[in-house]
Order: sequence, then C-alpha cells, then structure tokens
Amino acid sequence: MLIDPRVCVCVCVCVLRAVTTACPLIYSLNMCMSGSATSCEECLLIHPSCAWCAQEEFGRGRSLTSRCDFSQNLQKRGCDARLIEFPTSSISVLQNMPLSSKGSGSTQYDVVQIMPQKISVSLRPGDQTWFGLQVRQVEDYPVDLYYLMDLSLSMKDDLDTIRNLGTKLALEMGKLTSNFRLGFGSFVDKNMSPFSYTAPKYQENPCNGYKLFPNCVPTFGFRNILSLTDKVDRFNEEVQKQMVSRNRDAPEGGFDAILQAAVCKEEIGWRKEAYHLLVFATDDVPHLALDGRLGGLVQPHDGRCHLDNQNEYSGSTKMDYPSLALLGEKLAENNIFLIFAVTKRLYVIYKNFTALIPGTTVEILDQDSKNVIQLIIAAYNNIRSKVELSVWDHPEDIGLSFTATCQDGKPLPGLRKCADLKIGDTVSFNVSVEARSCPPRGADRSFTIKPVGFKDRLEVTVDYRCDCGCSRKAQTNSSICSATGTYNCGTCHCEPGYLGARCECQEGEASSVYLSACREAEGKQICSGRGECSCNQCLCYESEFGKIYGGYCECDDFTCARHKGILCSGHGECHCGECKCHAGYVGDNCNCSTETSACVADDGQMCSGRGGCVCGRCLCTEPGAFGDTCEKCPTCPDACGTKRECIECRLFNSGRLADNQTCQRLCKDEIITVEALDTEDPGSVLCLYKTDTDCVMKFTYSEHASGRSVLTALKEPECGGGPDAPMVLLAVVGSILLVGVVLLAVWKLAITVHDRREFARFQSARSRARYEMASNPLYKQPVSTHFVETDFNAYGKSFNGGVH
Repeated sequence: MLIDPRVCVCVCVCVLRAVTTACPLIYSLNMCMSGSATSCEECLLIHPSCAWCAQEEFGRGRSLTSRCDFSQNLQKRGCDARLIEFPTSSISVLQNMPLSSKGSGSTQYDVVQIMPQKISVSLRPGDQTWFGLQVRQVEDYPVDLYYLMDLSLSMKDDLDTIRNLGTKLALEMGKLTSNFRLGFGSFVDKNMSPFSYTAPKYQENPCNGYKLFPNCVPTFGFRNILSLTDKVDRFNEEVQKQMVSRNRDAPEGGFDAILQAAVCKEEIGWRKEAYHLLVFATDDVPHLALDGRLGGLVQPHDGRCHLDNQNEYSGSTKMDYPSLALLGEKLAENNIFLIFAVTKRLYVIYKNFTALIPGTTVEILDQDSKNVIQLIIAAYNNIRSKVELSVWDHPEDIGLSFTATCQDGKPLPGLRKCADLKIGDTVSFNVSVEARSCPPRGADRSFTIKPVGFKDRLEVTVDYRCDCGCSRKAQTNSSICSATGTYNCGTCHCEPGYLGARCECQEGEASSVYLSACREAEGKQICSGRGECSCNQCLCYESEFGKIYGGYCECDDFTCARHKGILCSGHGECHCGECKCHAGYVGDNCNCSTETSACVADDGQMCSGRGGCVCGRCLCTEPGAFGDTCEKCPTCPDACGTKRECIECRLFNSGRLADNQTCQRLCKDEIITVEALDTEDPGSVLCLYKTDTDCVMKFTYSEHASGRSVLTALKEPECGGGPDAPMVLLAVVGSILLVGVVLLAVWKLAITVHDRREFARFQSARSRARYEMASNPLYKQPVSTHFVETDFNAYGKSFNGGVH
C-alpha cells in the first residue's frame, strides 16, 4: 500500500529518486506538493525526486501544485507515465585515451597521465551524479629544472659552492630520468630606494666603501642567465661568471623573480611535455605585495612577462611585488613545482607559504649550499610520491566532492590527494557533481580538473536539465484556458487580471465557497494569515524578507535557522522553514562541513588517532593532544614511541621508517643532538628505549610556543660493558662469608657481655652475704650440746632450784 504523499516524503539515501513504500517518515510534508511550483520548471527545481504530470485532465478538483509529486505517486493517481516530466543527470565520456607507462622515447609527446580527458555532464539541479578518473605518474618523464638563486652579498659562499653544480646534478638526475634540462637565473631586489643603495657612487658598485667585500655588480631585480638546456657544461660556465651584488634592506625581491620565471615560458624554455621544477635558493625573507609602496610603486603586478633584450626584468621599478595569490595562480597555470631551498632559521616562514601556494615544498639549505643536490633530489622524490587534484574555473552553482582511492584500495571520502606513491602507480578518484541552481537560459558551464603540476587535465562541460520537454508545445490564448491564458505542460498561465485552474475567474471575486477552500483546516486562518483568498486560491503577500508560498501560504524561504546571521550558513536552501543543505554540509543550519581532508594527519590517520573530525576540524579527545590534526601530544602514552621512529630513521637510518621518502614525509620535527641531556626542563618529556645492540638511547620531546616540535637526543646511545661472571661469583661468596663472620662476632660479643653481667651480679651477692655474717649483732653462731644420761637429773635439780 502506497503511503499518502501528503503525510511524508520518502527519500532514499542511496538513490534520491527512488521512492518506496517502506521508507521512513523524514519530513512532515511532501516537499513536491507543498512547494510553490506552478509550472513544470519550478517543480523540477524543488527537489531531484520531484516529477511533473503534463496530462491535461490530470488533477481536476485539486490544487494546481498537485501536478508536482513523486513519479510513482503521479502514476498511482492516474497520470500516464509517458506524460511525466522527470529528467535525470547523466555522464557522457567524450575522450578516453589509455594511460601511458613511460614518459620518454617515441611516445614522449603523446604521454597520457589522466583518464578520461573529456566528459560531458548533464545536470538536473539537486540531482547528484558522479564520474571516475585515474591518474598515473609515468616512468622516465622529462624534467626541466630552473635554479633561481639569490645573489645578494650574503650568498657569496653559496655561489662558490654551486659553481660545478650542473655536472653533479645532471649525474644524479640521470638516475631518475633520461631527459633532463637545466637553467639558471638570479635576483637581488628593486634598484630603488629604500630597497637598494641609490647614491651615484653606488650605481656601478653598491659595495663601494664596504671593507669586507669592496667590489660587486650593480643591483638588479631578476636576470635570466641561462635558459633551459641539456648542455650542463653551459650551466657551470655561466655560474662561474657570476658575481654577487648588494641591497640595503634584509628582505629580497625573490617573488618578482619567481613570477617572471613562471610566466616567461618561451624565454625560460619550459617544455609542455615535462615536469617543471623551480628551485628558489635564498637566505632571507621575501618582499610581499604592498611593500613596493615604500618606494612609491602603487601599480599592482599584472602577472605578465617583462623580460627585455638583455633578459632582465624591466618592470622591477614600475610595479609592486606580486601577491601570494597571484604567485600561486601563475605557478599552477604553468604547471610549475616550486621548491623553497632556505636556511634553517627561515624554515617556518617558508613552510607557512607552502600552505598558501599549491604544489610548493620547502627544504633546509646549508649555510654554504653544500647539500643542494641532496635537497633537490629529495624534493623531486617527494613531488613524484604524491598526486593532488585541483579544480580550475569552478562554477559557483556547481558543487563538487571527491573520494580518493589510493594504493591501499580504501575509499577516502573528502580527500583529493594520495601520498606515498611509487613512480608508475595508478590512483583513482570519484568525483560527485551537483548543480545547485539553473543558470540563465542558454548558458553552459565548464571546468577543468588537473593534478597539481601536471600538463594533463580532464575537461568537463556541463549542460543543465532545467527545461521540460512539454514546454516546447505551449499554446497561447488556448481554449482550454478560456482564451485568456497560455496552456503549457497541462496547466494554464493566465493573463493579468484572471485566475483559476482554467483562467475562469477574475481578480476581486469572492464567496464563502472560495474562502473555505483557502483554509488549510477548519479553524485555521485564511491563507495562514499571510495572503488573500481569490477565486478558490490563496494569493500570498509579498515580504521584504523573502518569498511566501504554498497552497495556503504556509511556507516561506526565510524563517530557517541561521549561522552567524547567514541563512542556512550560505550552504543550503531554505524550504518551508527547514534548511536543505548542499552536498558536503549537514546540520540544522548547514554549518557543519563533511569534508575530512583537513583532519588527515601526515601519517594518514584521522586526527592522528587522538580525536574525531567534527565539521571539518579535529576535535582532540586524547588528554594533552593539540594541533590542527591532534599531532602534538607530549604527554600521550604513545608520544615517545612515535618520536622514537623518527630518531631512528633521521639519526641512524634504521627502524620502520628507514625508507628515505617515508622518513622525510612523516618526520618533520627539528632534531638537536647533544652530548648530555637536560632532564630538568619541566616542559619536556624524557624518552628512552633499548636499541638492537642492548644500548639505551635517550631523548627529550617538547613543543615550543612557535608551534614547532623539538626533539633533543644524545649523539650516541649509552652502552655499558657486560658483567664478569667469575668476579660476580667471588663477590657473592665473599659477601656471604663476610656476613657470616660479622654475625658470629656479634653473637660472641653479646654472649660475652651477658656473662660479665651475670658474674658481676654473683660477686655482688657474695659480698653482701659476708657482710651480714660479720656485722649483724642479732646473729649468734649456733652451738650444739650433747648430754649424758647419768648427769641429767643432777642437772635438772640444779636448774629447778634456780627458778624462783
């Protein structure tokens, strides 16, 4: 049994157009029937699941909006399926050449790294569809490398170091590609005050009077010294001819030079069928847009090539420095990978620039540029290990969302980048596309999707399915419309002053019958109190806030939730009090983005495994975790384990991350080696682990206020000698004997003390006994007397006679 469309709207998540009898109650109203559509075109704009019945006799006795409904509901109510207007979005592939496997050789000019190359998309507003594309980094692809060097006075030792760079660099790059070309350019700054010394005595020699280095060449903005060539000896020759110059302030005019190197394609010699690498070597910060006003330059940079006959930048003293936005635009437009080779103290500044300029990397350059070859090779490998899509000429009314499928085969919604790739790997992307509205009639749109730094691109042309086929058969002044209207797609569009389904009424007529048809229910206000009832229909009032519509004027497009004062956050449409969010946004007010790319950490985990991605930003749940992707957490249980792998690979080239590319990508923290660790610092965490050689490696992990993670490690692990078994045995036996002797001595001492006390007590008792016998006056020595029987009587008499 079909659910009454006036009770609910059934929208299946997987296929928006599918309406089934088992769907849940999602909305309280049928959005197709409750919308403001009075024509087929308006109906199609309400929702991609809405269809229009163009059958003449359909819907008699109902309101005009009843022709707009779900297709299944229209058929159930008697509309012929052949007269239902229900356009859908579709994709047509126009060019689909297969991907190439090699970049050099006879097929060099026909290399294909993206597939397909051209497609056509037909879009019905709100009806999301998708297409797939594949990208491959082919092997042995040609490389053009332009070395752009700061020749200010502080770079003199660097210039001495790179005088034979060409030969060594060509030898190393020959291991990666068989088709390599090298060029060289230099820059200083604008030759005007306050950026340079402008007094007459400094014009020919800015170093005049400078004792440490008294001679140098005049200041210049940018000079193309050697266009790209495969003759690397020429590079060495030209570099050996160069001399440094001198400017007044610390910042340099490097961004002027980068822009000229990017846009002067013919002068530099960039090949269309090659990777374009621009190495920017400097030891100081650059001047930015608006700095030129200090010298009176108010004209913004025009983004064009201005090299004169001497291959010098002629606009240096005429235009301001370029902005970061202009620089990024021109680098991407000319498929150039920019490599910042800067000293350690500038790393953070230029790292921030890379976030604003797509396709840019930053590497640390030694003070004398000794590591420049390793730096270039590492940057090149880093560039070739990832693929990132960019969109050009993106129409505002078209929404795009990406899903990347990288080497592990797992779909990653919201991502348009794959990393940790090997040359020859193929990655896939699914692109969902949706038209949010209809452009002016007859207008078509197009946009381009291209991997950053690639010449290859996918061209997408778009046409909009905003018109109904039945509109081509419209009849003006039709008898069906009482000769006062145009019959179009089953309905009458009345002339001014006439109303009704068949234009049978004139404005101003009213009766109780008409009024009752204008109430949504008994006891409700006529036209919801926001309109007037005329000829069985509600005429909704106009509002300065937006549009009031609906069969009973019950809906509007301005009472939805707002975010920061913006209706539906600017990411949705307000429909009858409820926000209908555009693709990629959810929430009551559509302020929550479903994009997750900003939440993916360098190790590929969402929020580093320490939180969740909420509305496009990481919400750290692990106590102590912070950072854009919760990557910083000195107090986390796994902090030492995570940083240990970086210590192993960076200092000892061992461990799980020993692979050069993986180590450089994941381990970007600053590592300081010391002889002895300071373990008393309250802001650092002491970590230690046992090495494979049974030594102990110690390091501390701390987060600086600048946002940098710093690891301070011992130069070498602490190793102790193994125990001597015989000595240990002797020590144990000796200890036992010593303890036994000590116990015996203690026992003997205790016995001796006890015996002496007892003997003293005995002697005291004896002395007391002798005293008592010798000096006691009451004591008399007992006497024993023995009597003889014959004398007893005589004695007795004598005794008795003596008693008185």
